[in-house]
Amino acid sequence: MKIIRKYIGDLFLPLRFYLMIGVCVVFLLLSFFVSLFFYWAQLILLIAFLLTLADYFFLFIITKKPSIKRNLSDRLSNGDVNKVTIRIRNKMKVSYDATVIDELPEQLQVRDFSMKTTLVANKDILLSYTIRPTERGNYEFGNIILYMQSALGLVSRRVTSTASKTVSVYPSYLQLRNYQLNAQGSVLNEKGSKSMRKLGHSMEFEQIKEYVTGDDFRSVNWKATARKGNLMVNNYTDEKSQQVYCIIDKGRLMKMPFNGLTLLDYAINSTLVLSHVCLQKQDKIGLITFANKMGTLIPASRNPVQRDKIIEFLYKQETGFLEPDFELLYLQIRSKIKQRSLLILYTNMESLNGLKRQLPYLRSIARHHLLLVVFFENTELISLAHAEALNLEDVYVKTIAEKFNFEKRLIIKELQKYGIASVLSTPEALTINALNKYLELKKRQAI
Repeated sequence: MKIIRKYIGDLFLPLRFYLMIGVCVVFLLLSFFVSLFFYWAQLILLIAFLLTLADYFFLFIITKKPSIKRNLSDRLSNGDVNKVTIRIRNKMKVSYDATVIDELPEQLQVRDFSMKTTLVANKDILLSYTIRPTERGNYEFGNIILYMQSALGLVSRRVTSTASKTVSVYPSYLQLRNYQLNAQGSVLNEKGSKSMRKLGHSMEFEQIKEYVTGDDFRSVNWKATARKGNLMVNNYTDEKSQQVYCIIDKGRLMKMPFNGLTLLDYAINSTLVLSHVCLQKQDKIGLITFANKMGTLIPASRNPVQRDKIIEFLYKQETGFLEPDFELLYLQIRSKIKQRSLLILYTNMESLNGLKRQLPYLRSIARHHLLLVVFFENTELISLAHAEALNLEDVYVKTIAEKFNFEKRLIIKELQKYGIASVLSTPEALTINALNKYLELKKRQAI
C-alpha cells in the first residue's frame, strides 16, 4: 500500500497532458475520413506515452523531495496584517516549477489559496503571504502541499509536508509598537496637539532647589531658606501611580460588526494599547468586564507582568445578546475600588432613551471616580445621512439617519451636563481617540 501511495497516489495529470491526448483523439477522428491521419495519431500517441513515461521517471524516481517549512509566530494579532513565510529547499541540480498550497484555518474562509513559483537548483526559496484574522481564538494551520512539474509539464507529483500547527489569535498587540513612541508626548500628534490648562497643582514632591526667576512664590520652603541663606523652593512633579481601570461592556450592542471586527474587538484592542501606555506613564492599570453578569476583574497594578495578564484575560472575552447590568457594575465598583480612579468605560449607546436608563448608575459612579464614557459612532448611518436623496424613500431614510446621528450628539451633551467625560469615536479611530483623552486628563491632572 505504501508503494502504491508513493508512486501512484501522488500522481496527478495536469492540463498539458489532456491537451496532448486531445490532439491524438482529433487525429483519430480525422482518420475515419483520411486514413493517413491514423498513422499520425499513432505516432503522436507513442511520443506522448514516451514523454509522459520520461516525465514520470524524472519526478518520481530521480527527483528528491524538497524540504518545506512554514515560519509563523506562535500568536497572531487580531485585526492586523500578519506575515507568514514558507521556506522551500530544492535538493536537486535541476530547476522545476511548483504550485504551493497552504491549508489555512477555517476561520479565514479561504478555499482557493495557492502560490506558483520556480524552484531553482540547489537553492532555498522564500514565499510569503499575509493574513488578517478577525476573530480571537485558536487557528489551526494544516499541511503544506506542493505540486512539482518538470519542463515537460505532462506529469505532476504531489509532496505533502506535515506542518500542522495551532496558533492563538490575541488582541491587537501589534498596535503597541505604533503608539509606544507617540505616547511619550502629552497628546498624540495624529489628532493634533494643544496646551491644556491644569486643573490643580501637583503635590508629589521631587526635590528642593534654589529659586530662579519664574518659580512660584507659593512653593518657597522657608525652613530650607533659613538653613541655606538663599531662597529655596520645593519642586513638584506630576503625580504617578494613579489608578486607571478599563471597563468593557460585553452586552448585545457590542456585537455589532465593522470592517470584519465586532465593536467588542475594537474595545479590547484599544484597552490593550491603553494599558501599555498607562504602564509607561507609571500608572496602575486594571480591567473590569461585565454584561448581564460580572466578568473579569483584575485589580490595578504597576507590576511588569500586568500587561501580559490583561492580554490573557482579554483573549478569552466574548459578547452575548443580553442587556448589560449597569447597576451590578456600580455595586462592584463601590465594593472593589476604594481609591478614586479614572474609569474608562467602553460601551455603545444608540439612543438617548438608552442612556437615560443607565444615567443614574453612571452619575453614581462619577460621584466617586473620574468616569470617561467611550462609545461608538455608527459610520453606516453617517454614510446614509450624507447620501444623495433621489426619491421620496431616500428622503425618509436620510432623515431617520440624521435623527439617530443627532441623538449621538445629544448623548454627549447629556453626559457633560452631569460632569461625565465622553468620547464619541468611529471604530477605526477608537484607540487614538481614547489615548488622546487619557493623556489630556493626565496632563490636566484631573485624576
